[in-house]
Amino acid sequence: MRIVMVGFGVVGRALAERFIADQNYLASNFGLKPRVVAVADTSGALVNERGVDLKKALDAKRRLGSLAKGMPDEVKPLSSSELLDELDYDVLVETTPTNIVDGEPGLTHVKKALSMGKSVVTTNKGPLAIALPALLELAERNGALLRFSGTVGGGTPILDFGRMCLSGDRVVKVEGILNGTTNYILTRMYKGGLSFEEALKEAQDAGYAERDPTMDVEGYDTACKLVIIANYVMGLKVTLRDVRIKGIRDVTYDVLKRLGESGKTIKLLGVIDGEGLVVEPREVSLTDPLCVWGTLNAVTFHTEHLGSETIVGKGAGGIETAIAVIRDLIAVKRFLMRGLGG
Repeated sequence: MRIVMVGFGVVGRALAERFIADQNYLASNFGLKPRVVAVADTSGALVNERGVDLKKALDAKRRLGSLAKGMPDEVKPLSSSELLDELDYDVLVETTPTNIVDGEPGLTHVKKALSMGKSVVTTNKGPLAIALPALLELAERNGALLRFSGTVGGGTPILDFGRMCLSGDRVVKVEGILNGTTNYILTRMYKGGLSFEEALKEAQDAGYAERDPTMDVEGYDTACKLVIIANYVMGLKVTLRDVRIKGIRDVTYDVLKRLGESGKTIKLLGVIDGEGLVVEPREVSLTDPLCVWGTLNAVTFHTEHLGSETIVGKGAGGIETAIAVIRDLIAVKRFLMRGLGG
């Protein structure tokens, strides 16, 4: 399988490390033999049709922060779009940062690859939040596969759980804690007696929250993931514009303390039901399976006949998300084999 990797940040590097460490395991258990023919970051592209030396690429990135600085004689000054036009490959792995304003540059990368009949695995929520229905149609029209399980729940297979494990029933409602950062903040407020500002600073110091925490604490990250679940699991054709969003800045320790005395707390929930898509802080019983702590994610799928099923797991992390990418690549391999009559 010839792979182009666009984006060589935390997830891209973790994926490269897994390709190296798990080479024999992936080949013997899944028949997955990834050959990375290009790796691109913002500084340029490392290209080798016979396979990029991932160890050298990782070392260059680790030492000097960019491929071009670490390997100046080997990196080509190609844009990602030029790279996708020029190379022969089977799958684009797109792990550039999320941009919910216009989805770029990831949206262009994904659209270009799909329009050429190339399958795409992405961890980038921006293009999906803005244009997932159109991207799924583009993939189907061009005989390609679009996979994105790493966008929701990190390595926890929330999307596959919702779509496949519950496919014999009808999902009528979804409730989920989909952002580990906000869950950590609310946990520390509830259990540690911290103010929002104190808990946020602690989350930033621990590396759970960005210096600019807007995406997390204002609910946009949760909203992006909710859109993906709505489209992929429930078959709705919605985008980020269809979500009503409220973050957690107004939640206080006094409110959490008072609720705790009655056996409840507040969690930032993403909800899909007959009223539409909503992200907002809501009261949750301390005995509810959704009431998880720290950086954990939890999603409850309410079904017509089986009742409620809840999946809990780590919501983020480079290694965890890289495992989701590998899971998607295995699905792409099977898809390509079917296309070849295998």
